[in-house]
Amino acid sequence: MNTEVIWKLGEIIFLFNLILVLVVVVFERRNPTATLTWILLLVFMPVLGFLLYIFLGQNLRRERRFHLKEEEEQRILPLLARQDVCLHENRLEFNDPRTGDYQDLIHMHLLNSYSLLTQDNKVEVFDNGPDLFEQMLVSLKEAKDFIHMEYFIIRNDSLGQLMMEVLTEKAKQGVDVKLLYDGMGCIRLPRRFFKQLQQAGGQTAVFFPPFLPYLNFRINFRNHRKICIIDGQEAYVGGFNIGDEYRGLSRRFGFWRDTHVKIRGSAIDTLQLRFLLDWRFATQASLPEKDKYFPMRREEGSTAVQIVFSGPDLKYAAIKYGYLKLIDKARHNIYIQTPYFIPDSSLLDALKIAALSGVDVRIVIPYKPDHFYVYWASLSYLGELLEAGVRCYMYKRGFLHSKFILTDGFASSVGTANFDIRSFNLNFEINAFIYDQKVSGQLEEQFLRDLDYCVEITGETYAYRPLSNRIKEGFFRLLSPIL
Repeated sequence: MNTEVIWKLGEIIFLFNLILVLVVVVFERRNPTATLTWILLLVFMPVLGFLLYIFLGQNLRRERRFHLKEEEEQRILPLLARQDVCLHENRLEFNDPRTGDYQDLIHMHLLNSYSLLTQDNKVEVFDNGPDLFEQMLVSLKEAKDFIHMEYFIIRNDSLGQLMMEVLTEKAKQGVDVKLLYDGMGCIRLPRRFFKQLQQAGGQTAVFFPPFLPYLNFRINFRNHRKICIIDGQEAYVGGFNIGDEYRGLSRRFGFWRDTHVKIRGSAIDTLQLRFLLDWRFATQASLPEKDKYFPMRREEGSTAVQIVFSGPDLKYAAIKYGYLKLIDKARHNIYIQTPYFIPDSSLLDALKIAALSGVDVRIVIPYKPDHFYVYWASLSYLGELLEAGVRCYMYKRGFLHSKFILTDGFASSVGTANFDIRSFNLNFEINAFIYDQKVSGQLEEQFLRDLDYCVEITGETYAYRPLSNRIKEGFFRLLSPIL
């Protein structure tokens, strides 16, 4: 290859990158930190930066495929409008008067995430895989009408195969089985894994399927939701995927600490709506008219729940905004568990303000990393939090994958969203915002028990960490907007 050809090729690459820089800066209206990161990559590593942008830099907010169609809005929006009016006029009655203290948060979720407040729910908390999957398998085997499941990761191992056996048997019995899985999370899963289920009449679909094997142009956008709905009568949502590692059978991690909830009550309807919207996107099918997906049910309990979803297709980061509201309204304590801690500046400042205001703020992250780059980026944020009075811990009993925030022993959020930029801006996530003293009390008890398996990071130990750690932390923090 002669010099002239090389120069021409360089000019073409430079032109492409110049166009991309203009797109990033002028048209995308990204967070300034993320914008600067992309510009640096495109300018100083043009070939790599171009390839990374193709795979990681797309913006989905303009894609109408995710949005409700007009006829779908006509079926859903009247329900939201009625509760909106009641909230505006202070006519909404709360089972627990303390729920009224969060009326502004409830109203925000109603407008931004089609999230009705339901107050007839019974919520059960699971903190380990064996108990969760034992109960979930019982629920699946008892299904009579339909099973809808949506998961980020499904493993081809003993638990995954057992789940397929149960679903296949239910499909043979005439139960309507739909299984939606993420193309990136299940990229190594062989398609024959679903063959028996499909032959039995079950339906499967892929959210963002790979363009070619192991090549996915939507690799940066992942459906991180984990939903299981049985007959519209009970549902599961939280941090557990489907695989043996989530039962604590991984040699690498051992015990797997996570949080999941089982819900009985009207909150299931919002979970069902979200599943059907995601199914419609993956299959291009219309929302079904079947009332059986939204059955009448007897009142199960009195717990107030809002199901809140967020993703790169939505105008506002609903779950992040919910976290900001919870932090701002806290007066006594804020307890957070997350496997990945990469807050943006708004969340970081909110936590510091809370701690400086005398609120007891505690954060637990894993001691063992599963993704080294996220691990080092997470550690980089702890120093300024420690200076503000936040107490930080590392969980040493296996791996901590739990994702929840709890404030003042009453308001909490449990779900699929990590406390990081990816979950708030890039992933498709779903959380249950729960306003209830009993459920929050269970979460608080578990949080405090977990501290027995933690080592606390003090300002002194953090200040004297090795130079090599500081270098890794600083480097990966620079990349945190796109991790």
